Amino acid sequence: MAAPTAYSLVATDLDGTLLRGDDTLSDRSLAALARVTAAGAGHLVVTGRPAPRVRPLLEDLGCTGLAVCGQGAQVYDAGADRLLWSVTLDRELAETALGKIEAEVGQVYAAVDQDGVDGLTLIEPGYRMPHPTLPAVRVGRRDDLWGEPLSKVLLRHPELSDDELAATARAVAGSLATVTMSGPGTVELQPCGITKATGLALAAEHLGLRPERALAFGDMPNDIPMFDWAARGIAMANAHPELKAVADEVTLSNEDDGIAVVLERLFP
Repeated sequence: MAAPTAYSLVATDLDGTLLRGDDTLSDRSLAALARVTAAGAGHLVVTGRPAPRVRPLLEDLGCTGLAVCGQGAQVYDAGADRLLWSVTLDRELAETALGKIEAEVGQVYAAVDQDGVDGLTLIEPGYRMPHPTLPAVRVGRRDDLWGEPLSKVLLRHPELSDDELAATARAVAGSLATVTMSGPGTVELQPCGITKATGLALAAEHLGLRPERALAFGDMPNDIPMFDWAARGIAMANAHPELKAVADEVTLSNEDDGIAVVLERLFP
């Protein structure tokens, strides 16, 4: 059955967008997503979380299809529990970028997401996870972060705001890695040229879906490329000002079922 609206693809970020603050999905949001799939349209999760940290949430959604993970560096097949596509961040480039950033702003604290469906999140001494519910392994020293292929590096600064840290990182290391800000306390380095739009475009092509019939939801600057790719971008009420500035619409917050409000209107 064809979708009864202009949209055949709904792409949703997770944190601050589809998920509530306690990492749960409301019944209303689940019902709204069920409307989408019942209408014959596709739903793609597009998140900064790496595949291993997305797997349990996809199970809650009943998703056995594709998901875009790791800020677009991974296209994950939930049904087969395998990566259809992934790009890793060169570890030497990551270390160089980190050195350039610290030369400008002083010490930062770092963590990494390892590549692969069973990759770990490693955190060095001093790094505090922005999402305490996410599992992480603390290592003894920074050198221990670089042992396995990486999908991204996460950075925190003891004094600078996220916006200040991201701006400096782009200025001094933007030629070595893509710098994104994906949430409070979450400035990240990912493979150069890779964004959420990269993974979303690949997943959509695999499914035979086109950007001109795509609807995207997000809350942070890392969602801007996804909004640029999709026909319509909808920011949450709690979204960063940079994303609201380029959004076609602003809905209610993630705590107030903002995605469901829009989907109920578009998929009656």
